[in-house]
Amino acid sequence: MTRRGMVFLSVLTAAAAGVAWLLEGRFSWVAPPSMHAPPAQSNRPSATNPIIYYRDPDNRPFYSSTPRKAANGKEFVAVRASEDVSFEDKPAPTPSKTGEARRVRYYRNPMGLPDTSPVPKKDPMGMDYVPVFEDEGEDNSTVTVSPGKLQKTGVRSEPVERRTMSVPVRAAGRIEFDPRRVSVVSLRFEAFIESVGKFAEGDYVHKGEPLMRVYGPDLSSAAAEYVAVLNSGRGGRERLEGAKRRLANLGLDENAIAAIARSRRVPRVILWPAPQDGHIFERSALNGMRAAPGDALFRIVDHSLVWVLADFPERDVAMIAPGQKAEVRARAYPDRAFKGEVALIYPHLNAETRTARVRIELPNPEGLLRGDMYADVEIAAAGNEKVLTAPESAIIDTGKRQVAIVDKGEGRFEPREVKIGRRGDGLVEIEAGLGEKDRVVTTANFLIDAESNLKAALRALDQGEGGK
Repeated sequence: MTRRGMVFLSVLTAAAAGVAWLLEGRFSWVAPPSMHAPPAQSNRPSATNPIIYYRDPDNRPFYSSTPRKAANGKEFVAVRASEDVSFEDKPAPTPSKTGEARRVRYYRNPMGLPDTSPVPKKDPMGMDYVPVFEDEGEDNSTVTVSPGKLQKTGVRSEPVERRTMSVPVRAAGRIEFDPRRVSVVSLRFEAFIESVGKFAEGDYVHKGEPLMRVYGPDLSSAAAEYVAVLNSGRGGRERLEGAKRRLANLGLDENAIAAIARSRRVPRVILWPAPQDGHIFERSALNGMRAAPGDALFRIVDHSLVWVLADFPERDVAMIAPGQKAEVRARAYPDRAFKGEVALIYPHLNAETRTARVRIELPNPEGLLRGDMYADVEIAAAGNEKVLTAPESAIIDTGKRQVAIVDKGEGRFEPREVKIGRRGDGLVEIEAGLGEKDRVVTTANFLIDAESNLKAALRALDQGEGGK
């Protein structure tokens, strides 16, 4: 064999050996720059670990658990355990109570799967398994979270305090007119209505505005007597006051009597004024009609303040008191809240529905609220005593159990079952399970609860395997 043939054979043999060593993992294989592999680090261990996944050759976010090719025909790049980048916190070994480094019992799956390992490893997505230390069995109820994870998850805690809770009580109600703001226009004598102003039901009138022109024999007779006493000048003060009183008893107001005194003449008809501001709710007066004493000719309602009558359950009556603030949302305006105040709790319950009627006075300056509208009422009822409370966001309520995560400091958390009572103002009453000195987690508490449940399940699994 020639010298050139012998050299070629040696090179071929070395290449074959190198390929074998590469497959057996005897030395690291460095990806060329075209594959965009992470830059080599001086302290990186040799890539002797098994392949954990394959990544896209062009550094796109595509991964595979088995060898494959990209759309452009390039092979996916193998990533070994020692080459993967981990974003998990890797704190230094924590000393135990005796001063020695803590010993790892086993490693659990980071995604909560029922899979453990006696040695460090990664899951198919490249995440490190979480170590479980031997001394963690000393406190089965405590979960320890590293400072880095606390910052990433945004864990926050607030103290448990005694406060006076404002508990909302709700009921349906109906809007009514305030009867103290309703006036009926009627005459105290038999009369004839010569004409009525151009008013109809629903129109708004002002106090003193003439509603109709009225003629009555008794009214004319009393006016003639009053004018005679004024003109004679000899009737004396008592006679003058008597004649004036007779006109007032027939329903004339001070302005009408003063107008007769100025003119010294008996008017043929009297302009009858509106007694108050408001809307004409009812009109029965007609031109030329005869009106008997007491007939309701007009009914005028002032809507500037209305009532809301709501029926609250018997169990809520003790929490309601006059003067409490109420929020009313009419069904016609569900997005608008009207502020009112509890004026009265009626003294009798409805025997059939076991509810108590509550009257709420509600300003209505814009006139949006109308009679017989349905409304939803909410009263902020405050208790008389301070109770132990926690933020409502601190309670994990599954329906069957309520849990709060107690912050014990230094990254240690303890899930506790609690018994809760009333809710209101973003707070919840704590009846059992917590004390005043406790701090509870208000954000990301469900993550810690899940960690605690997983820890308990793995411990039970570990004990079950040990007992076999």
